[in-house]
Amino acid sequence: MQDNAFRPAIARVWRGRVPRDRADEYEAYNFEAGIRPLIEKALGVQTFREDRAGESEFVTISYWPSIAAMAAFTGADPTDVHHLPRDAEFLIELPRSVQILSLRQSHGRTG
Repeated sequence: MQDNAFRPAIARVWRGRVPRDRADEYEAYNFEAGIRPLIEKALGVQTFREDRAGESEFVTISYWPSIAAMAAFTGADPTDVHHLPRDAEFLIELPRSVQILSLRQSHGRTG
């Protein structure tokens, strides 16, 4: 039986778009400044990238055992976006919020 402290119940989804010609640079920066610290706190983290003609969209999904655990990392309101210091330099527009989803079912291998 799996301990609930180590079982994802909440997913926090962040999205951001950058000009296509800066996507590689942003991906490296985002990993070092944003994803690496997140890996140490969340149960798991997935990053996605979709390259389009003029822009690239990044999606980060982090998994948490509870809203309280997520809030301990993100601050009082886990829906608030915590912009990285250089996000304004890279992002086409600064996201105003993140999406919080309850994980209902998980099937197959997603790791």
